[in-house]
Amino acid sequence: MKLARTTRTAWFLVLPLLAFLVATFIGPIALMLLRSTYDPELAELMPRTGAALAAWDGAGMPPTTAFDAARADLATSAQQGTTGRLILRLNREGSRLGPLIEATCAALQTRPTAQLMDLDPQWQSRAVWQVLARQTQIFTATHFLNAFDFKADADGNIEPQDPERRIYVPLLLRTLGVAATVTILCALLGYPLAHTIARSGPRLRLVLLFAVMLPFWTSLLVRATAWIVLLQRKGVLNEMLVAVGILGDNQRLELIYNLTGTIIVMVHVLLPFFVLPLYSVMIGLPGAYVRASASLGAWPLYTFWRVYLPLTYPGIASGSILVFVLSLGYYVTPALVGGRTGQLISNQIAFHMQQSLNWGLAAALGSVLLAIVIMIALALPLLTQRGGLRI
Repeated sequence: MKLARTTRTAWFLVLPLLAFLVATFIGPIALMLLRSTYDPELAELMPRTGAALAAWDGAGMPPTTAFDAARADLATSAQQGTTGRLILRLNREGSRLGPLIEATCAALQTRPTAQLMDLDPQWQSRAVWQVLARQTQIFTATHFLNAFDFKADADGNIEPQDPERRIYVPLLLRTLGVAATVTILCALLGYPLAHTIARSGPRLRLVLLFAVMLPFWTSLLVRATAWIVLLQRKGVLNEMLVAVGILGDNQRLELIYNLTGTIIVMVHVLLPFFVLPLYSVMIGLPGAYVRASASLGAWPLYTFWRVYLPLTYPGIASGSILVFVLSLGYYVTPALVGGRTGQLISNQIAFHMQQSLNWGLAAALGSVLLAIVIMIALALPLLTQRGGLRI
């Protein structure tokens, strides 16, 4: 009985945390996954057309009820002023039906009883009805196809996007490349820094840890602005290089508003996320292993390669994964200092959420990033286990 009361008390203490996680983490992720395939907008704008085309197999022309349903939906759209939403939704998928819908809605206001084919001969095209049949479905794979630069043709076959619309796969590859580059640079810079902190005396260690933690206490906007001042063409770094004669005035380096600036600023921001996990591993390593290797006649470099580096591998793996995952979803830094060539997939997601209002595509792109993070999380126990490095 006492155990049961204790269990109930423990659950009451945990329930607020579970509710918080569901509301702020699990719920939004579930909603994102749903929005990536659930798209009822066109079905709500053209409900009669969607119902009439639901049983159509796509062969030949649709039944006459579909023509009457489409005419009624377009007339209603013109009366309610939702024609703009309808055109935007159709053009979003590259269907190029916007001019046809606009012209038909305008004509129906003066000729409400006219047949669609009398208003515009394009309504005799089977391809138009195939697009409407596909887009009026509530659940669709269109957004995921777009996320991988594919599309469905009029017959439903999967084919690559037009060359000018193939932007998401190159952007995703750029994001993965930037994340890998930032991770490697953080490892090269952070490993000696973490080693120095771990082997320093108490006072110097406190100062170095304060220096590592200082970026956490500084606004990200302030840090980005400071880097803009340092790296721009008339910035501090270029002025110093010109002043000492290393560069001419017309040879100033382009270090900002491009991919280079994005990488530099991201390394500065994310370096503590690599140093701190590695430092926590290094500070707990006994020095007896290194001394034993040296006493057996091993050279310092060989001792580092065969003894010290494998022992610090869990910290390297943890810090690298943390930096890589954070780099995948980084948004503020590329938006501020990335310019046109330094944008990442997160900036495209923000664009579709805030400007194009294509939330389905934004959710699909976010789901792709989520899948990558989940695969990394599943591999994390294997990558961080002690002795995982084999040299």
